[in-house]
Amino acid sequence: MKGDRSRWGEGAPKSRRRSRRSRRGKKSGAQRLAEYAVILLVAFVVVFGVLRPFVVKSFWIPSESMVPTLEVGDRIFVNRFIYRFIEPARGDIVVFGSLETDEELIKRVVAVPGDRVRVRNGKLRVNGDFPDEPYAVPMVFPDGSDFGPTRVPKGEVFVMGDNRPNSHDSRFYGPVPIEDIEGEAFFMYWPLSRIGFM
Repeated sequence: MKGDRSRWGEGAPKSRRRSRRSRRGKKSGAQRLAEYAVILLVAFVVVFGVLRPFVVKSFWIPSESMVPTLEVGDRIFVNRFIYRFIEPARGDIVVFGSLETDEELIKRVVAVPGDRVRVRNGKLRVNGDFPDEPYAVPMVFPDGSDFGPTRVPKGEVFVMGDNRPNSHDSRFYGPVPIEDIEGEAFFMYWPLSRIGFM
């Protein structure tokens, strides 16, 4: 009897206590959801309340000038801090203030200080070469835009939209001072189907 008691009477309560502890250790779906919500809230506060004024800025795409890379209504994050340490490079997508319209624009850097730029019928040449631009909309019909040839001055960059036939850019208002650049686009957060680093 004692053997039976030690085997069944005492062993069963221990296993039940262990199962109760394991059940208590597991979190319900509602608890996990609440934790995720808190984490997202903290991240939101950090990004928009602390980092946003200095490091990160949200930007809404207002036009078709950067199609197909960026569509109208896309929302992106812009790194406002990066150009304090490095210079803009060819291929960077940058946001800058326009003196013509007093608005913020977004374009791609296609030439940097010292580069020799020429645009004929919308076709870009940099330092005598046609750069490889897989992101640009193919030029089916020449748009007639001309610029240069000229050398990009120190402290400025030449910018163009990826949708060349439908972009008002450096072909029309000249190179952009680097000091007017607010930052580099680096992450798309809307729409969710296209979320990711750029």
